[in-house]
Amino acid sequence: MKKMLSLLVLVLDFGLVLASLAGCSIEPWVKPYERESLADPIMQFSSDPLAAKHMEHVHDVREGAHGATGVEGGGCGCN
Repeated sequence: MKKMLSLLVLVLDFGLVLASLAGCSIEPWVKPYERESLADPIMQFSSDPLAAKHMEHVHDVREGAHGATGVEGGGCGCN
């Protein structure tokens, strides 16, 4: 009985690994030309993009750090 249970667990584990690897092989469902219609303004964090960009710039200048936001310049404020 114990051997059968361990075999069942092994088969289930193998099935789980196989299913997770199969999920990596599918192509993206959203084509590049379809992404424009999915980029709805309601999905943005800020309702005012200009104010958000300004606050992002102020934060980057004050902290002296940049992090994948696309802001250029140094931490000294001398852009």
